[in-house]
Amino acid sequence: MVTLNRIYTRTGDDGSTALGSGERRAKYDLRVAAYGTTDEANAVLGVVRLHLAEAPDLDAMLGRIQNDLFDLGADLAVPEREGKAERLRVVASQVERLERDIDALNANLAPLTSFILPGGVAAAAYLHLARTVCRRAERLTVELAAQPNEKVSPAVIHYLNRLSDFLFVAARVANGNGAGDVLWVPGQNR
Repeated sequence: MVTLNRIYTRTGDDGSTALGSGERRAKYDLRVAAYGTTDEANAVLGVVRLHLAEAPDLDAMLGRIQNDLFDLGADLAVPEREGKAERLRVVASQVERLERDIDALNANLAPLTSFILPGGVAAAAYLHLARTVCRRAERLTVELAAQPNEKVSPAVIHYLNRLSDFLFVAARVANGNGAGDVLWVPGQNR
């Protein structure tokens, strides 16, 4: 359990921050950007949930995902090191749960006949926003994993990739199972 008695520490006033391992990194460090952007996606999901009073099942799924995103941020905040005790890591079962949720949500959706523009009801629009922030977190995490001497669990990358798919499908569900989707009309304004 985490206990925070004081929120400000002044230790970051020099432009650095502590990873979960205690190691200090610049606040613009790629690892910090990856878990910070994951936190941003989580915050957008908090806004989505304000608009889901009529969708308790979807709200429950997003609640689980928000908790998973904290796990994922903790995973990214503590670099894997040989010989060190393992910390909290994202595991394959979390990715598999997302896949089952995607399949359950997608079962009642009509196949797509066009690309979808972000919009529709508020929950769907915010889910699309969360999806784009999630994609940015994924890009940063993949870039981090490609760096020499930086390890990232494959499950973290799998989770972020699957989460953006979930958020797309969830947006369609929020839009009346796709009935309220805003479809792209190529060249409409020429």
